[in-house]
Amino acid sequence: MRISLSPVRRDGTLTVEKSGDCLVIDGVVFDFTPVPDGATLPQDAIDSEWFAGDVERIAGVLHVTLVLPHGPDPSPTVAFPSDIISPPDGTVELPQ
Repeated sequence: MRISLSPVRRDGTLTVEKSGDCLVIDGVVFDFTPVPDGATLPQDAIDSEWFAGDVERIAGVLHVTLVLPHGPDPSPTVAFPSDIISPPDGTVELPQ
């Protein structure tokens, strides 16, 4: 899995957990196991404000873009986040 982050100025926090091809975002499970290689799941088909783009599986790797909320003065790691590549199952560590 490759998680890209799209920083957005907004109040609130985001918690993400990963289990295989599933993401649990603020307690809601999103199971992307059925997305076949080469397919795209449009952002509009995902009932969540936390997805900032389509979900794709490219060469067997799931690509997801999530909104990264931040306050009025974000750190450089939040303002310009790196992709999270192959995170282990469990809580996904987001930039602070």
